[in-house]
Amino acid sequence: MGNKDYEEKRDFNKTDEPKGDSKKSSGDQPIFVIQKHDANQLHYDFRIEIDDSLKSWSVPKGPSTDPSDKQMAIPTGDHPLDYADFEGVIPEDEYGGGTVMIWDKGTFENIKKDDNGNLISLKKSYENGTVEVNLKGEKIKGGYALVEMESGDMEGNWLLIKMDDDKADARRNPTSTENKSVESGRTLNEIEKEESES
Repeated sequence: MGNKDYEEKRDFNKTDEPKGDSKKSSGDQPIFVIQKHDANQLHYDFRIEIDDSLKSWSVPKGPSTDPSDKQMAIPTGDHPLDYADFEGVIPEDEYGGGTVMIWDKGTFENIKKDDNGNLISLKKSYENGTVEVNLKGEKIKGGYALVEMESGDMEGNWLLIKMDDDKADARRNPTSTENKSVESGRTLNEIEKEESES
């Protein structure tokens, strides 16, 4: 999967975002990252590694640990794998201008199986519109499903849903209580302030 669209939307003379040519595969365990992104509207970018690229969704409310919440997930363009390490400020006049924080990251395993109990590849699951993964992050853990909506007003968008497992917790609200980067320990404001001073 190429990142041509990603590259065409960015002027790498202006933005510190990675060009996306340094990392191919993350190895045995695929990676995921959730980046809190203060652009036109504050949202969370949910990205999982599929075929040497980060498939990405914009989740306005961020991930929930409550299985009864179905969070809207709007597909966005593929990002290069090394984008998982990006934290900083995208210039206002650039695509996605605003502050980006690595809110959570880690590895995950594909848990989507067919009717016979055989694992379905991540690529095939994505193409079929139902991805099921077990996240091993610092803030977010356990099973999550991404389901593409086939009809109605939501057609083309996906839902991010916490599976009902031992990591589910309806009382926990990590997006409002855990506001620091897992990478640098900074808040969005601190990232913005420090990046503008450097």
